[in-house]
Amino acid sequence: MTASTVAIMGKDTALGDFLRARRELVTPAEVGLPGQGLRRVPGLRREEVAMLAGISAEYYLRLEQGRDRTPSAQVVQALARVLQLDAEGTAYLSDLARPRVQRSRPRPAERVPAGVEMLLTTLNVPAFVVNRYRDVLAANQLAVELSPLMRPGTNRLVVLFTDPAARAYHPDLDDNIGNVVAQLRAEMGSDTDDPRLQSLIGELSLKSEQFRKLWARHDIHRGGSETGVINHPTVGELRLRREKLALIGSEGLQLVIYHAEPGTPAADRLTLLSTLAASTDQHVREHEQG
Repeated sequence: MTASTVAIMGKDTALGDFLRARRELVTPAEVGLPGQGLRRVPGLRREEVAMLAGISAEYYLRLEQGRDRTPSAQVVQALARVLQLDAEGTAYLSDLARPRVQRSRPRPAERVPAGVEMLLTTLNVPAFVVNRYRDVLAANQLAVELSPLMRPGTNRLVVLFTDPAARAYHPDLDDNIGNVVAQLRAEMGSDTDDPRLQSLIGELSLKSEQFRKLWARHDIHRGGSETGVINHPTVGELRLRREKLALIGSEGLQLVIYHAEPGTPAADRLTLLSTLAASTDQHVREHEQG
């Protein structure tokens, strides 16, 4: 598989790719069908989905092959029911079924607002800003002290899937990594012709088998884990709450904040880390001043 192959995938067949992936995750028993002995394909057959949704097998085949990409709202709801999609999955399917609107111009350059840059320096908790591709655009010193994987210029997705240090810093990575991919799909929606997204998916698919498998599931989830565990080499393990705040007026940018429950060991360790970060920041300023 090449990067170009991965990039092309989904551009005109996003709807079909989604339908195929989701039907393979539904067993006959889950929709009240007999197993019918040995099956050549996982999950439901195309004709079974069509029958349960009340549409012709030929029409469903056209949907999966991308020859028809705009099913009616009634068909979308029927397919969502058969494929056992939740509200987020159904909304995503509806989005894929809408007529595509070509982007008229490139996305504007992403800039962290000056006020947010200032806010980062005044917060006494780790905080950083990411774009929709999970590039870290800005971070305060405490975030970098907490984990070098939060340093500006880092792509959070790439390091989580390819950097061995990610597992050292995030011992709960395997528990949460599926949600990370599902969030990316949910936030991108039907914008599958985004060149930057195609490049990122291509890179990750070539470098990580785990990512390829998770991306192929087409899971959709906008939420995320409210807590995360970071194993810091100096202060030890910190179980922290994680908040994600959309920056109004800055499309796709999020402010990510880590904080600890008051009175917990994590809070004490975060305070210690804050002292270390302040010392580092002071040393950097002194060095810059000569």
